[in-house]
Amino acid sequence: MILEVRHLTAFYEPAQILFDVTLRVSAGEVVVLVGRNGAGKSTTLRSIIGLVSRRRGRILFQGRDVLAMPVDRIARLGLGYVPEDRRIFTDLTVAENLLVGERPPAERQSSLPTWNLDRVCALFPSLAGLMTQPAGAISGGEQQMLTIARTLMGNPTLIMLDEPSEGLAPKVVEQMAHAVIELKRSGLSVLLAEQNVHFARAVGDRAYILERGTIQMEGAAGPLLGDEGITRNYLAV
Repeated sequence: MILEVRHLTAFYEPAQILFDVTLRVSAGEVVVLVGRNGAGKSTTLRSIIGLVSRRRGRILFQGRDVLAMPVDRIARLGLGYVPEDRRIFTDLTVAENLLVGERPPAERQSSLPTWNLDRVCALFPSLAGLMTQPAGAISGGEQQMLTIARTLMGNPTLIMLDEPSEGLAPKVVEQMAHAVIELKRSGLSVLLAEQNVHFARAVGDRAYILERGTIQMEGAAGPLLGDEGITRNYLAV
């Protein structure tokens, strides 16, 4: 077990956002957290990485309880996080953005690949020809690829992706799905927050459905997210 979240509650003062959230991610598994806007998906990821200060429960990452750890310590243990708003350095080049995120591997499975410029460009070929370009001048899809690639340069054991397909053209969404599948093949564990049911079903092994800060259902991603009644009740806008 790479990540285990037990009975997590989280607050943005004064409101409680998460209610007793429990989930797990195993080695080499893609787990998708799906739900409507405002369901608590982003808050769940932010709580796991330590960006929500007021929370309770247990967050076990590779067997260590990281609930009380600062964000930088959690990241150095091998937990990568790609936020929804990307947060690239627009004045730096693509290559400089990638090198900012470079970090040697933490204590983790020896079977995982070591990420470098060549490997992230193999995953996202579009970036290879953009290395000298300012990151603020590339397209939104390319910026999303850059953000994921920069996180991979930190050599995580598990990477959390917040809405990676949001606002992207269908062709780029397809490239993102391919990239997630390739990350799984490399042995990396992935926790993905996503509203796009088709994307989540295409890449996920298991799924959790989140509604109003509570896990409503869980199961194999294909059958769960392929059930029209479930998607209509919990995921339709």
